[in-house]
Amino acid sequence: MQAYLFAVFNALSFQMILSSPMVLYAKSLGATATVLGIIAGMMPLLVIFQIPAASHVARIGYKKFVFAGWGTRVMFIFGMALVPLTGVFLNAPTRLALLLALLFGFNLSRGISSCAWLPWITSLVPEKLRGQYLARDAACVNVSSAAAFLLAAFCLGSDPAPWQFAVVFGFSAVMGMVSLNFLKRMPEGETKEETRVSTTPVPWREIAAYPPFRKLLWLNIAWSAAYGGLTAFVVAYLKTEARMTEEVILLVTAASFVGGWCTLWLLGARLDPWGSKPALKFSLIAWLVIIGIWGMVAGGLLRASVPLLVGLQVLMGLATSMFTMSNTRLAMVTIPVMGRNHFFALFSVVGNLTQGIAPILWGMMIDALGLVHVRWLGLEWNRFSIFFCAVEVVFVCAIVICFRLEEPAARKLEHLLRDIFRSPLRLGRRMMGLD
Repeated sequence: MQAYLFAVFNALSFQMILSSPMVLYAKSLGATATVLGIIAGMMPLLVIFQIPAASHVARIGYKKFVFAGWGTRVMFIFGMALVPLTGVFLNAPTRLALLLALLFGFNLSRGISSCAWLPWITSLVPEKLRGQYLARDAACVNVSSAAAFLLAAFCLGSDPAPWQFAVVFGFSAVMGMVSLNFLKRMPEGETKEETRVSTTPVPWREIAAYPPFRKLLWLNIAWSAAYGGLTAFVVAYLKTEARMTEEVILLVTAASFVGGWCTLWLLGARLDPWGSKPALKFSLIAWLVIIGIWGMVAGGLLRASVPLLVGLQVLMGLATSMFTMSNTRLAMVTIPVMGRNHFFALFSVVGNLTQGIAPILWGMMIDALGLVHVRWLGLEWNRFSIFFCAVEVVFVCAIVICFRLEEPAARKLEHLLRDIFRSPLRLGRRMMGLD
């Protein structure tokens, strides 16, 4: 219960700092697509510090390690809450630079301490219940995130002043402090004694070469390259091309968490018995459809109407949550007990490093294509339609890699789909008294 409560208040905190509200504030300061890519990529990039930190986790303890990092990052959030108020004596470029510096400190403390989170949870949750735990945790995060976005939309309105952004970031800091209380009440996980006292050099090459783990790493590289920065650039498109206000953008974006919550119904009781591989395939196929529609919207083939955008956001939340849950569970199943901390550190670093570099490169590409407007095949090929097309190609590569994953106990994709689509039919039959 304490872990779920931590997830709720933690989501109320980090969504304000790492998602659309921060992107919108950076845009108000004149941030380019490249700068937005840096903001989106900073958090995953700094996860690389999990590699040196992993050697100290077992000695310090999971709980102390995570608590120290989360407490430090809350202090940086309080600093960010003050940045919008400095407009009386600092110009916009200086405020943007100060914001980037504080975001660096926030993400550095998070990157170091997060290496203990997955090993801690893996040690606390029994193997047979991990899929169920991840589904419930995702539901808590998505409900809380939706509430955070609705609150941000109400606070910012259509033409927000700097003090309104300060209120949003201040709320994030307070929620971060509340989440620490629940984190402190969680039990400490057990680590092997030989792990705590071992001075043997870590065999990183052998860890990366472990066949099932190596294939999972390649999937995470492809996924991270496609997904990295996607949320930030969707927000940038809605602001600059669709000309939507901050309030409408946040309300539309909040719909993604409805889709994330629906994952609890789709996978909550299915992930453990059916396995992660079919769910990963399902989510990646869904992403092909989603990005294809975004490309048609950016290319002028479809109108960027609010109902269509809400539907896309729901599907994006569903596909993202499904992939994240299945991917994390497969890592828990694949990674052996011996060397668990270092396996998880490498797993997090490889995916996050790619997810950090990708938005910077995507942002540079979008800025470089700023003047491109070509009509071809019924679409207008501009910077955003070309971006979505390139992302589509990377998702195709991810699907090819997904079919090579090793999970002997996993069922086939068609079996999972049949079970999912049968559930509403069974419910309908029961309601009509046919069963």
